[in-house]
Amino acid sequence: MIPGRAATPSRALARRAVAGLVVLTATATACATGPSLENQGEVTAPPGDSRELTIGSAGFTESDLLAQLYALLLERAGYAADILSVTNREIYEPALESGQIDVVPEYAATFADWLNAKANGADATPVGSPDLAATMKALRALAAPRGLTVLDPGRAVDQNAFAVAASYARKHGLRTLSDLGAAKLPVRLAAGDECVQRPYCAPGLRKTYGIDIVAVDPKGVGTTPAKQAVQNGQDQMVLTTTTDATLDRFGLVLLADDKKLQNADYVVPVVNRARAGSDRVRDALGRLNTVLTTADLASMNQQVDSWRRLPEDVARNYLESKKLIPKE
Repeated sequence: MIPGRAATPSRALARRAVAGLVVLTATATACATGPSLENQGEVTAPPGDSRELTIGSAGFTESDLLAQLYALLLERAGYAADILSVTNREIYEPALESGQIDVVPEYAATFADWLNAKANGADATPVGSPDLAATMKALRALAAPRGLTVLDPGRAVDQNAFAVAASYARKHGLRTLSDLGAAKLPVRLAAGDECVQRPYCAPGLRKTYGIDIVAVDPKGVGTTPAKQAVQNGQDQMVLTTTTDATLDRFGLVLLADDKKLQNADYVVPVVNRARAGSDRVRDALGRLNTVLTTADLASMNQQVDSWRRLPEDVARNYLESKKLIPKE
């Protein structure tokens, strides 16, 4: 993880000092169970419209990019926007509830399951699913009592995905995971240890697609060693994500999840209702919904991770190219 660089004053996208993180950590820990009884009225209060907003980033490239996109769009709508990088959801979600953070980019199914576990225990039946509408309904029901509003998802989704060598795909005529199952090929899968048991991974590939997973090679999710193992033929497939920007570098291509094994992890803005629940905020961030795609996210990730461009520069250039903000 590369710490965020402070933006220039002309961009007004300042990251708060590290000292602020210490205060945030202490306060967020104190409010980890959501709004207290004496503050429950704030949950049902009219949506607020603070003119100074803090956007939270989870500290990895894609989250930094989304936070920058949000900040620029909000500034365009007349808000002052700061960005705060907090790498731990256990810290930034309570801070979102308390109003120390006003907006965060999240992933629908993952956040729904996280809130569900927080409310109902770690063994609670997951509510995230491949069905976006059902996932959003569950997510909003869990978020509302905590004073959070989940805005509409757009087109971009960051899901688990599976890639094979392009040469392997050509040789066997593979474009989808169904194609791989029909080919009846033995497959060694490079992934994390948990893939052996997770329903979206080896068990799901066998059950949903009939893929013959003969072994799981524990090299991690989308790591360089995992991709190299597929590149050199040691393994036949790797678990990665739909916005992985480095597949071309290893000669890999994604196989389409045509039977929707993976959950609906669409990008969604989540806001503190009392501070950022207004139609102005909704409209400003909603401008991304018709333009931002999964491919766009992958491209921007590549510009930061491979080309070493700054997230704020990549985000600004993207919004300018889509005519969502004027050119400087």
